[in-house]
Amino acid sequence: MDKEKVHYVRGTEELKLKSIRAQKLIQQFNQCDVEDAETKENIIKELFGTVGPGVSIEHNFHCDLGYNIHVGNNFYAGYNCTILDMAEVRIGDDCMIAPNVGIYTAGHSIEPKDRNKSGYGIPITIGNNVWIGGSCVILPGVTIGDNSIVAAGSVVTKDVPENTIVAGNPAKFLKAISE
Repeated sequence: MDKEKVHYVRGTEELKLKSIRAQKLIQQFNQCDVEDAETKENIIKELFGTVGPGVSIEHNFHCDLGYNIHVGNNFYAGYNCTILDMAEVRIGDDCMIAPNVGIYTAGHSIEPKDRNKSGYGIPITIGNNVWIGGSCVILPGVTIGDNSIVAAGSVVTKDVPENTIVAGNPAKFLKAISE
């Protein structure tokens, strides 16, 4: 089933205000003392749409709006995580994201006319117990199934079935994971 595109126009007052709200919270988060886990968690709870217990995100985190991000229990994201959440990003329980990962719901027209004035977002869903390796990119509309692994450096352009390992650019099936 295709996921519905969310269209937006850049530069509108409403989008500016939403972005400013997110950027102020992100700035506070990234300037927190590394030992102040409680403040960091409170900022993430204010920024994200929903947050399960046990969230841990390293510094230099970035996102567009924040409220479109929903993470489950025991979520971990390493340094330099970027989530472009012009559409919803839903991440399940017990997920680990290594450093330098980009999760991008946003896209733009391939037609040059007005490409920089508007765009769209397509939701991304990441299941439970997923491990995304360092320097991966997850593109708009992708669903990653439960218990799967995305190997370091991969670019995920298509859905990943549950219990599989994918690798490469574009990411392709590498092997099944058995219990």
